[in-house]
Amino acid sequence: MSTVAYDGTALLGRQLRRMRNNPGLLILTQTMPISMLLFFGYVFGSALAMPGREYRSFLVPGLLVATAAGGIMTGMFQAAQDTHRGVMDRLRTLPISRSAVPLGQAVADLVVTAAGTVPFLLVGLAVGWRVEGGVLEAVGALGLLLLFRFATTWIGIFLGLLTRNEEAAGQLGGATFLLPLLSSAYIPTDGLPGWLRTAAEWNPISAVATALRDLFGNAPVPTDGAWPVTHPIAGSLAWCLVLTGVFMPLAVRRYAYGER
Repeated sequence: MSTVAYDGTALLGRQLRRMRNNPGLLILTQTMPISMLLFFGYVFGSALAMPGREYRSFLVPGLLVATAAGGIMTGMFQAAQDTHRGVMDRLRTLPISRSAVPLGQAVADLVVTAAGTVPFLLVGLAVGWRVEGGVLEAVGALGLLLLFRFATTWIGIFLGLLTRNEEAAGQLGGATFLLPLLSSAYIPTDGLPGWLRTAAEWNPISAVATALRDLFGNAPVPTDGAWPVTHPIAGSLAWCLVLTGVFMPLAVRRYAYGER
């Protein structure tokens, strides 16, 4: 265990230096959610039954979760890039723990996400969003958000190791933009057709977005939806546990054994 922690810390530093040396990508990933908040908040908010500040209060938690789901795209691209350029093969020749390499990437992504959440929340406060629940509930919401990001990053790492090609990973990662659209991240699901509403409410993004709105005090929990959104905190934790429990071992095994 100490070997994993030591090697993982070293590889965490590598990932952070890698992100520092690619400031363009870092700036883009941090400013995109803010741009979407301003666009959706003022354009969509004028067309929905939840106008102005009310919609922006609904939107901020949803965008936080949609950004966290972006861990699939960033994890996939970075893992595929390292594999395609032979970095993973070189790391396999070193006397380090096999699980430390993907773990270092996942934790580095978590650190960057936590730092990037701060300016987004400040802009949210500037456009009218408020934390209307308690302090402990708000801290719990942020913890849940980071836990979901950690889970989605493992999905991305596994897919990146599977594709082994950064161009293919970039194209596949772009498709993940559709996931928040089929959820309650941007709009309530109660107006969707029956089958589409069911699919959206079983989307993990909907459960986490509903949990954040509840913990921040921004919107009540629905009483007539699918189980993950009527019990959003339990549903979010269950999704995070399942996603991490499935994709973390798959990613570690894929890294350890390469193409086999």
